[in-house]
Formats: sequence, C-alpha cells, structure tokens
Amino acid sequence: MKLQLFMASLLCTAGIHASQSHGTKTLSESQEGIKYIKMLGGTLKSQLKAQLQADPSGLGAIGFCTAQAQPITDEVNAQLPDYANVRRTSLRTRNSMNKPDEKDIEVMKEIEDSIKHKRAAAMMIRKVNTKEATRYYKPLVIEAACLKCHGENISPEIQAVIQESYPDENASHYTLGAFRGVIVSEIKKR
Repeated sequence: MKLQLFMASLLCTAGIHASQSHGTKTLSESQEGIKYIKMLGGTLKSQLKAQLQADPSGLGAIGFCTAQAQPITDEVNAQLPDYANVRRTSLRTRNSMNKPDEKDIEVMKEIEDSIKHKRAAAMMIRKVNTKEATRYYKPLVIEAACLKCHGENISPEIQAVIQESYPDENASHYTLGAFRGVIVSEIKKR
C-alpha cells in the first residue's frame, strides 16, 4: 500500500513538473506580440458580442465601450511584462486616448491601402521595427455588428451617447469591410 501511494505521488509530481516546464516555454517575440493582441482583442470582442446579444439595439454595446474598453485595456496591460504593451488606435479615433503616433499613422495608411486594393488580407499581422521596439499591428475591419455604432445610419439614441461621451468623435460613417483601425502590441528592445 505504501509503495502504491509512493508511486502515485511520484507520478503526480512528475506530471506537475512536466506541465510547469511546458508552461514556461519561451515564446518568440512575434508569438509574444500576437499573444498580447489576442488577449486584448479577444477580451473586448467577447464582451462586445455579449452586449450585442443582450441588447441588439447597440445601446448596451456603446455603453460598454464608453465605460469599459479603456479599463479593460489597462487591465490587460497590467498583466503584461514591463517591456510590453498593447493598445488600439485608428486613423479616425473616437476616444482621444487612442490617438495614433506618427509610426501608427504611416503603418495604418499602408494597411488601409492594401486592404482597399485587395493586395493584403484584412487579417494579416504587420511587424514593424522602430529604434525602441518591435510593433505588431493587427488590422480591424468593420463587421455588420460594428455598423450600429460606426456605420452611416447610427440610431439617434446611440448618436446621443456618442456625442455626449466623445465630443471629438470621428469614427462613424464606415461601410461593411472598411478598415477601422488596429490593435498594436509593442515589445520594447531589451
């Protein structure tokens, strides 16, 4: 009986050790950058889908974005190593906290042009090196659900929330399949 307990304990310990060493596998920089994009994008998209299912009018979704998108971004960044961050930006921002820098603008214009002229898939991830970091850009394109808050025919109720929450709003009048912006992860050079 003692031998059986010892063997069971040994097998459990070996299994735990194997799973821990597999979990600490080093990711390549690009895998790491993509992982952070998926963390933010996946969290925001799943929450937004839930809001739209609960309230198909889109009012819940705009309320969610207004109140929760930036805190969720901050929470995801709090989980990342000090040398990394992830954020959203666009050529036409709604929230002033998401303003692009010069490199973002340059890359987004190239991505937008590639998507518009069908030279690149909308889901491609673009790697860009700067002096300080490597950035990974994942394009966001307008899907049918996005049109409720970003389209050409936004309901008056949603438009009122947008005008109240985002006085410098510039992120509407999009069409289905249009380039909306990017999620950017940045890995600082170490």
